Formats: sequence, C-alpha cells, structure tokens
Amino acid sequence: MTKNQINEREQLEMLTIEQLVPQNHLVRKLDAAIDFSFIYPLVEDLYSTIGRPSIDPVVLIKMTFIQYTFGIRSMRQTIKEIETNVAYRWFLGFGFHTEVPHFSTFGKNYVRRFADTYLFEQIFYKVLNEVTNRGLLSPDHVFIDSTHVKASANKRKFEKKVVRKETRAYEKRLQEELNLDREKNGKKPFPPEKFETEEYKEIKESTTDPESGYYVKDERTKQFAYSFHAATDEKGFVLANIVTPGNVHDSNMLEPLVQKIIDQVGRPIVVAADAAYKTPAIANFLIENQVLPALPYKRPMTKEGFFKKHEYVYDEYYDCYICPEGQVLNYRTTTKKGYREYASTPSICATCPVLSQCTESKNHQKRIQRHIWQDYLDVAEDLRHNHEIKEIYGKRKETIERVFADAKEKHGMRWTTLKGIKKLVHAGDADFCCLKS
Repeated sequence: MTKNQINEREQLEMLTIEQLVPQNHLVRKLDAAIDFSFIYPLVEDLYSTIGRPSIDPVVLIKMTFIQYTFGIRSMRQTIKEIETNVAYRWFLGFGFHTEVPHFSTFGKNYVRRFADTYLFEQIFYKVLNEVTNRGLLSPDHVFIDSTHVKASANKRKFEKKVVRKETRAYEKRLQEELNLDREKNGKKPFPPEKFETEEYKEIKESTTDPESGYYVKDERTKQFAYSFHAATDEKGFVLANIVTPGNVHDSNMLEPLVQKIIDQVGRPIVVAADAAYKTPAIANFLIENQVLPALPYKRPMTKEGFFKKHEYVYDEYYDCYICPEGQVLNYRTTTKKGYREYASTPSICATCPVLSQCTESKNHQKRIQRHIWQDYLDVAEDLRHNHEIKEIYGKRKETIERVFADAKEKHGMRWTTLKGIKKLVHAGDADFCCLKS
C-alpha cells in the first residue's frame, strides 16, 4: 500500500492556463464555434461614454453561457465555480489572478441595461444563423410543443380575480370570414360591436409571482407555473420559443411561433404537433401559409351510447348533414364563434326508433355544428394517413420531446427561482442557445 508522503501544494510551476484546459473540453468547442465579438455592436447604445470603465459585456454574456451550458443553478454559484475552475477562466479570457466580477454585477447590468431589450433574443438568433450557415439546421420539418416550468410561488397563496379573456391571434380573420359566410347564406353580417363584447373569466393569481399562471393537470398536479412553448427542427435545434403563464392553452401559441420561424429562419414545409393543436384555426393558418400540418388522430368527444359525429354524413353540394336514419339536417345559421349550425325536423325525430342514441333534446331536435374552417381540418385528417407525414410526426419523440427532457434534466428547467415573464424569456433564450452544445 502506497501512502503519499509528498506535499506538492506549494510547488512552483511554469505554465499557462492554456496548457491546463484539455483540447476536447466543451469550452474550447464553444470558443471555436462562436465569435462573441458580435455582442459589442448590439450593446453599444446601452453604455455611456463617460465614467468608470465597465465590465466587458462579452464576459457577462459568456458567464451566462457557462451557467446554462453546465447546468449551474444560479449566477452566485456560477461565480464561485469560475473562481476555481481553470477551464471557465480560460473561456472568459481570465488569468490565474484576474479578479472575477461580483455575482451582483450581472444582476445590476441586467436590471439597468439588458432588462427591457431584445439582447438575449438577438444573441439566440445570431447563434442560430451560425448553425444554419454551417448547414446543420433545416426549417423544413418543424416540431412544436410546450412544457411547464414550476414557478417559485406557493400554490396556496393566491387571490381570485375576474379578468378579461385574451383575444386569440386569429380572431379578426375569423370575424371577416364568418360574416362572408353569413352573407353567402342569406344572413345579415354581425355588426362590429357584436364582436367587441368583452368576455371575462375568474382566475387564481399568485400573490408571490402574479405573472405566473395556475396550472391544473390532474388532481395531484395543481401549481403556479410558466409554459415554455418551443419549436425545433428535425435535429433538435430550437428555432423559436415563447414564454407564457402556465394557464395559456398551447393552441393559442402555435401561430406566433410559426410566424417567428418564417420571419427569422425560413418557411417550414411541414409542422408537426400533438392533438392539443388539432383545431380548425391552426389547420387554416398552416394551410393558408403553404405549410402542411402533421397532426395525430383525435378521439371524438361524444357522450357514450350516442352516435359519433362522423356517423352524420356531410353533403357538401347541398350543405347539409344526413343522419344515420337518412333524415336531412339543414343549415340554420352561422354563430359568432364561427360555427355553422344544422338542425333536424322535430316532428320526424319524435318518431325515430334511434332517438335515444341521437339526442336528449326536449323538443326532439338534433343540432350539429360545423366550423367554417372544418374543410382545412379535413385536409389535415387526410394528410395524417400519408406515409411521409406519418414518418415526420413519429420524430416528435426524438426532437421536441428530447429537447424538453434535456432542458429539465440537465439545465434545471423543472422549476425556476426567477419571477416575472421577462426574466424567464431571457433565461429561456440563453438556455436554448446552449442546449445543443
């Protein structure tokens, strides 16, 4: 048994930090892949020309990269790691004795300079453009989903508030088209004031972090959270992300996400998403923008023991439905929500032998609603059976699902200590910049 009796702690050595960082270390790969000098013109207007010299802004941003790339839970802990980690010092351009900035320095710079800017988003897309220019990324096949991040808020500390419902991105487009549909069917168009009626809902607002949203998944999962909505390509590179309160439905965010990708990266050929995104509005938006939807089968929400909606056949030529017993359901009106309403003849239904499987209506009348964009949804349903679309949809588990798994397991995105959407947005941009490192 050998016992180390030699103390070499105070031994003098002639070497540099360059010699101590392994050639295959991740910081070397980051330094070789990204020229961080592009940050200087982005922040130039945020700094004064007088006063004491500031901390190099590239150093501040590189510190953020270290934190998120290596999954360090806070900037305070990141500073401690930089003080003793030779590889981190090399990445920042520091020597052995260079004083590391105090942990509050980044916080003060964030509050005073970066908080109300698009700096982190600009950095995100600059890195993304570098990836694209090297031929590693393609926006042809895009995968979209969201994940919840637990907020730093006690779920029992809240106030109930009545708030106005959010206007959906497609609302104006829907209003125009449903009025055209009403006119086509001999109905008067709704006046503008009819749509301006404000709708309200009751929500639980956290007293700790009011910008988070109360999220209910099941009886056991009830908490205040944020939703990270993200889109990736087929290799798992994040193309766009949006942060919202946890109570915002996934389907409301697909349109702005895809629009971001079109503006910043390029127009996708196919967009794949889960059943939560299978709505008439999304199918309409994608197809009208020359993008193919790859959406899964969605189980019909019909009460057990009753006829399914697909058992009522739609006759496009006569614009009517035919029930399983052969009766015609004629068009009645188009509602403010964008649904065409079809109704049966009560006197005929009253003597129908399968009435109990059709409707529980007291006046024996069956009503069916069909969205004015249902044709787009039918196209999406037909595409679902296409072999190539099936293959693309099957990659969801290898792309967007894996990105969220890595973010939660390796980058601490199961929960956050940050409060407020702005901080979460900046953290998300930094995190997703580092995910494919």
